Amino acid sequence: MSEYDFAIVGAGIIGAAVAYKLSQRQPGARILVFDKEAYCARHQTGRNSGVIHAGVYYEPGSYKARFCRQGLEHTFELCEQFDLPHERCGKLIVATGQHELSALDALFERCQQNALNPQRLTAAEIQRREPAINAVGGFFVKQTGITDYKAITQCLLQQAQHHGRCQIHYQHSLKTINELPDGTLLRFSHPQGESEVKAAKLINCAGIYADELIRRQGLKCDFRMLPFKGEYYRLNSHYNDITQHLIYPVPDPAMPFLGVHLTRMIGGYTTVGPNAVLTTGREAYNRLLSTDAEWLHLFAHGDVWKLLWRYKKAAVKELYSSLSKSHYARLVSRYCPGITAADFLPYRAGIRAQAVDRNGLLVHDFKFVESAHALHVGNAPSPAATSALPIADEIINRLF
Repeated sequence: MSEYDFAIVGAGIIGAAVAYKLSQRQPGARILVFDKEAYCARHQTGRNSGVIHAGVYYEPGSYKARFCRQGLEHTFELCEQFDLPHERCGKLIVATGQHELSALDALFERCQQNALNPQRLTAAEIQRREPAINAVGGFFVKQTGITDYKAITQCLLQQAQHHGRCQIHYQHSLKTINELPDGTLLRFSHPQGESEVKAAKLINCAGIYADELIRRQGLKCDFRMLPFKGEYYRLNSHYNDITQHLIYPVPDPAMPFLGVHLTRMIGGYTTVGPNAVLTTGREAYNRLLSTDAEWLHLFAHGDVWKLLWRYKKAAVKELYSSLSKSHYARLVSRYCPGITAADFLPYRAGIRAQAVDRNGLLVHDFKFVESAHALHVGNAPSPAATSALPIADEIINRLF
């Protein structure tokens, strides 16, 4: 039986960042990263919009706000150090009607509270900057950028292997977790059969499966991870240079989602999205219903129905955007007139892991569940990719 100092569940960007930071802080530590997939960044990390967020939206002093603000610069520094693709293109948040100006004002103030330097713009100034955009007002955040988070994840894992004693085992599914007086005993299944590993510390960075592993260890878990599918479209190539910045609408302050936005992507094309539809499976990217009975388990709990009732108007709107491509296009054309469903090309969907408590309330901030020898990242909401390096520091600090 192999023994390690640290075993990390999940080869997404957070798991990779933890391995990277541990290899720097404890170069002699034996580290195992394992994932049920055949390669890294298979799910949420490799399917997001690629935005390096500045921390515009988040409650001042929250984990989200602190981690994002720190992660913003750390991400750019990492990209520059290892020559990873990135661009500091800035974000323009726009109001399309007078009824959105009060929410825009509140967002501008929050932006200032989070130590950013937003620039307020009139309709005419927006038109001069972005001729294709129609708005009654907005503001610009220059710190925001874009990158390729899959490339960052690969880099972090490579550096952890190069500078430390880090191994990566793909196609390894964690079946049992037994906590011992001096560590954890983990049993895996993999293509060659089954095996056991002993680790002094277990770190759960499993994303949408995080709550399942918490319960598998026998720990109290008062929330569930629910899958919200975000559907994107790639715009026709004649829209590749439609904007110079990222364009975001004013979001609904009651929801943790940012609305359908225009994103300049690494690679020179533009995407629109995402929406946020509660879906039926944790990996149901391209279908309405999961292929197994997972959807029955998902909807068998009261938290889902309480959530849907509390946000019924938003749920109906998001579902409508999923079922009607024309409606989806109208959401974009509110601030970028001329775009129609005919301009949409297929693009990958993503699943956002969102924690919901027993009362059907969205858990807006990061959540950790700990035992003597295990630390579970129970909720890592957006902007987790931007925040991966400071999240890793927080995890490691909690371990010691």
